[in-house]
Amino acid sequence: MAASVGGALRAATQWLRASGSRSPRLDAELLLATALGVGRTELFRTPERVLTGAEERRFDGYLMRRQAREPVAYIRGRRAFRALELEVTPAVLIPRPETETLVDVALEALAAVPAGAGGAATPGFGPERAPGPGGAAAPGLFEPVALDVGTGSGCIALALAAENPFVRVLATDVSEAALEVARRNAARLGLGGRVDIRLGDLLADLPARMRFDVIVSNPPYIPAAEYRALEPNVRDYEPRLALDGGEDGLAVLRRLIPAAAARLRPGGVLAVEVGAGQAAAVRALFAAAGAFRPAEARADLAGIPRVVFARLSAGDGGG
Repeated sequence: MAASVGGALRAATQWLRASGSRSPRLDAELLLATALGVGRTELFRTPERVLTGAEERRFDGYLMRRQAREPVAYIRGRRAFRALELEVTPAVLIPRPETETLVDVALEALAAVPAGAGGAATPGFGPERAPGPGGAAAPGLFEPVALDVGTGSGCIALALAAENPFVRVLATDVSEAALEVARRNAARLGLGGRVDIRLGDLLADLPARMRFDVIVSNPPYIPAAEYRALEPNVRDYEPRLALDGGEDGLAVLRRLIPAAAARLRPGGVLAVEVGAGQAAAVRALFAAAGAFRPAEARADLAGIPRVVFARLSAGDGGG
């Protein structure tokens, strides 16, 4: 006898719990909704609905993949981040709630950029008049310019563009496969006109005169020993390039921080996501660069110092 929506959810929840899932009910709901091609709320409206044979087979296939510890986001092919629904594949890191703290810090920094700030314009990356109604330049408004280093799915860059109607964002990554995902997300969200997505290793491949008001990055920061001990759903599925930060987790940050100092406009802000317990060491890296005001840390919703950020000292900057 074919299962109902309610019965399938109950059975799947029990099975996933026995398989070691930390969120068996949520996993079951998300996977069943995906198998049926509906939103989660629809499951609760029609718990008596009977699954077709094709739907049951599809749901069973998803459950088997989840039993093998494949992340739900990869099975579904999408993940919510802030107000966005993003495509995700194994080519990109799955966006996480703690990264929303980095977006908050970056949005605050962008909102503080004074009109007309910065040096000479870089083609496509201002300072330029912000569009007003009908695309006309709005008097007195300028577009701040941000750089997202290691964009992956594009979650940070696209969130900035979605929540600040004036910012223009350049997003880079060393993985062409990741950039393909980011470009599809930008196009689907209608943000491709303000988010430029390019292949590049940190800041090394950018045109020499390009400068930014804000630079953000969620770099790989997990120490190598911790990476090897990660849970299988992370270690065996998500891209190592986006996770493994070298022996102490700070290898990429040691390159990024001084490079960013040379690419910020006067008064520009660099903000980076860091791992638990790394904030003090990363603040020291900012200090060692010799170009920033004292760095600050911002805690995520779990109370963990998750973002370290600092403003370029007066007189510094390449603009």
